[in-house]
Amino acid sequence: MEDMVKDESPSRFWKGRRVFLTGHTGFKGGWLALWLAHLGAEVRGYALDPSTDPNLFTAARIGDVVDDVRGDIRDAARLDSSMREFRPEVIFHIAAQPLVRYSYEDPIGTYETNVIGTARVLDAVRRTPSVRAVVSVTTDKCYENKEWIWPYRETDPLGGYDPYSSSKACAEIVSAAFRQSYFPVDRLAEHGVAIATARAGNVIGGGDWSTDRLLPDLVRGFLSGEPVRIRRPHAIRPWQHVLEPLHGYMRLAEELLAGAPSAARFANYSRHRGLPEIQHRRMSCWSGARRTGLLERRRSSLRSLSHRCVRREGRGRGRHKIRSTTTPAPEHYGCRQH
Repeated sequence: MEDMVKDESPSRFWKGRRVFLTGHTGFKGGWLALWLAHLGAEVRGYALDPSTDPNLFTAARIGDVVDDVRGDIRDAARLDSSMREFRPEVIFHIAAQPLVRYSYEDPIGTYETNVIGTARVLDAVRRTPSVRAVVSVTTDKCYENKEWIWPYRETDPLGGYDPYSSSKACAEIVSAAFRQSYFPVDRLAEHGVAIATARAGNVIGGGDWSTDRLLPDLVRGFLSGEPVRIRRPHAIRPWQHVLEPLHGYMRLAEELLAGAPSAARFANYSRHRGLPEIQHRRMSCWSGARRTGLLERRRSSLRSLSHRCVRREGRGRGRHKIRSTTTPAPEHYGCRQH
C-alpha cells in the first residue's frame, strides 16, 4: 500500500492535470480526491452533501484541497455548466447510490442516479471539448449472478437480481452505448475521447461510516459491546483496501490519456477474500483483548481511530450505536459467489 502512495511516477503524470470528479463527498470519491490532490492534480469535485455524520469529507477536510461544487448528477444544466467551466482533461465518475439494501427502499431513485445520472455525465462530456479520458466506476455486482465458485470475467453476461446491481449493469450498457455512438474506439484519433468502465469489489478503509458495511458494522458492534447481525455469513465477496481499486482507476486513466485503444472498454478490480475469513481475522485481532483485560482500552483506541481516519481530520463526535437489522435478506441479496 505504501509503495502505491509513494510511487513518484504517477505524481509526475498527474501534476497540473485538471480532473473532474463526481462523488467526492463519498468514501471512494473522497480518498480519490485526496490522492489526486496529493499528486498535484487540480480537482473539481461535484457531488451532493455527505450522506453520513461523521464522514470522510469533513474529517479529512477534503474541501481544502479540491474545488468543491455541490450538485446532483441528474441536474443536467448545473452539471454541464460546472464541467464546461472547469475545462477538465479527465473525468472520474464515482457518484452513485451505492447501497443494496437502500435500493430496495428506493428503486426509482437508485435507477435515476445510477443510470440516468451516468447518462447525464457522459452527455455533458459530449459538450466539453477539453475532456480526453473518462473512467466510469460501476461494480462487480453488475454481472448476472450464476452462484458459481469462480471469479466473473469481463466478458461474462451483465445482470442483477436487485435494483442496485441491475442499475449498475444498466450503467455499463449506457457507457458502452455512448462509447460506441459518440466516441468509438476505432476513431479515437479523430474525436480524442476514450471511455472505460471500472468494476470493483467490496472495499474497506478509514473514513467509511456507511450503514450495512461489514467492517464499519463490526467496529460499531465492538465499540458498543453488542452483537453484530451478519446478513449473509457464508457469502464470498472480494475484499480489498480502498486505495487498491483507486490506484487501478488512476492507472486506467493514464492508459486512456496515452491513447491506448485497448484500455477503452471495461476492467475488473477485485481480490478474493470471504466474509468468514474477514470475521475470523476480526475476532483473532480483538478477542484477545477480552482475555487480557485490554478490552476497554482497545475500545477507547478504536473510538479515537474511527474519528481519525487521516491525520488532518477533526475531533470525534461520540459513540456509535450498532444498527439492528431485522428484515430477512432476499434470496440473492447483496451476495455474489466469487
